[in-house]
Amino acid sequence: MNRRALLSVFDKSGLVEFATGLVDAGWELLASGGTAAVLAGEGLDVIDLADHTGSPVMLGHRVVTLHPKVHGGILADRSHPDHRADMERYGIEPIDLVVVNLYPFEAEPGVENIDIGGPALIRAAAKNHRHVGVVCDPSDYPAVLDEIRSGEWLSGPTRETLARKAFARTAAYDGTIVSWLDELDDEALLPPTLHLSLERAGVLRYGENPDQPAASYRRIGRHASPDDAEDWWNAVVQHSGVALSYLNLLDAGAAWGLVHDLGDRPAAAVIKHAGPCGAAVGEDPAAAYERALACDERAAFGGVVALNRPVDLDTAALMDGAPQADVIIAPAYAEGVVERIRARRAGTRVLEAPTPRRSGRTLRQIEGGWLVQAASPDSSDRSAWRVVSRRDPGHLVEDAAFAWRVAAHVASNAAVLARNGTAWGIGGGQQDRVGAVEMAVGKAGGRAAGGVCASDGFFPFPDGIEAAATGGVELIIQPGGSVNDRAVVEAADRLGLSMIFTGTRRFRH
Repeated sequence: MNRRALLSVFDKSGLVEFATGLVDAGWELLASGGTAAVLAGEGLDVIDLADHTGSPVMLGHRVVTLHPKVHGGILADRSHPDHRADMERYGIEPIDLVVVNLYPFEAEPGVENIDIGGPALIRAAAKNHRHVGVVCDPSDYPAVLDEIRSGEWLSGPTRETLARKAFARTAAYDGTIVSWLDELDDEALLPPTLHLSLERAGVLRYGENPDQPAASYRRIGRHASPDDAEDWWNAVVQHSGVALSYLNLLDAGAAWGLVHDLGDRPAAAVIKHAGPCGAAVGEDPAAAYERALACDERAAFGGVVALNRPVDLDTAALMDGAPQADVIIAPAYAEGVVERIRARRAGTRVLEAPTPRRSGRTLRQIEGGWLVQAASPDSSDRSAWRVVSRRDPGHLVEDAAFAWRVAAHVASNAAVLARNGTAWGIGGGQQDRVGAVEMAVGKAGGRAAGGVCASDGFFPFPDGIEAAATGGVELIIQPGGSVNDRAVVEAADRLGLSMIFTGTRRFRH
């Protein structure tokens, strides 16, 4: 008796070749309307599903495959006497292989793209994988066909693997639909349930350390979505360099986020171990890069360099003599730049990336669960700022805005000393605020004199203000909100500094 395959696919890539291989192997083909038309048009002998069931397509193609002769043929346990008796009684013929892929809901969300019959077929075949094979991904066609050609049928382990993939696909599909429905709800930032449907995008060289295996994942169906707030990374192109590691991805993401928070001017950032060790704006990419690197050139070795403008030859020439970066990420590269970097720094990963968009929420895994929060608001918003000192900030407001944006990307407690659109001293990851300021002052070494100090959290005591003053800064920007705000402002007035309260905190952990 010939084996029988049911084919009902939206994505018809590779379909004709696969179906032809089945026919050549002696299989009988059943197919739903559109799929049947394609196969018949290629001269293949195929039975339209409506003819097989005796039931027409109805409700504008909402009901096509939902029929006992279809699902009975898939779900029947061929070793069970009662099942065999029911099949004979109701004229149900066994279906041995189900080939289905789904309406592209991930690409085009909407009610009419919610597939009903497809997931039902996939789940039925996966449930009965002891007797039935299921193929829900066209990339599996060659391997499945090779195994069929080499033997009478798919092996048990192959059917089990295909079933596992099938259940993962339908689970992800349903999760995507739930997420879409959540997004229609204005209060869905923190929904009662949160669905993550991920597929492995690639195996990484290693994790945080060489003895930790690692991989990158992406949301299912999002292979290249530069316009998606959460999925811009999938459209990144690597032009040169060795494979990316876990830490490369973390640092590149941090650098790309920072450099796009620095405003509309040409900007550059240098990231090492997820924290900035340089950031600047300038009249052109070369100037911004040179200033960002000058903040802490020693720390920049092996870091990530990000620019928000295409890398031109002038910038590439500066990179020749700079400490080698593990990663360079930019929106584009002038002609000859990638080749120049490849020739001089073969190991450096050269990435081209689209502009990221701010996501509405962030997720973080902890032991035993997940934490979800609204994403940090745009640090460029000055609507809540107020001057609380006797001295007016004057022209230093722009440097204050720049330093405040950089500080939002530094691990708390954080302090940033800046002048003329350049971060000269960055102190972060300190358990006490005055310690963060002292670190930043030490890094700046007097280069921020006449500039500003930004703190991601309030100053609990005047000692932090006094420490900042030793670096020569003339303005301090901080959230405010301490019970000692009066004493802190008085210290600024006593030292002749201006002070801005932003009204918002920018902790980062």
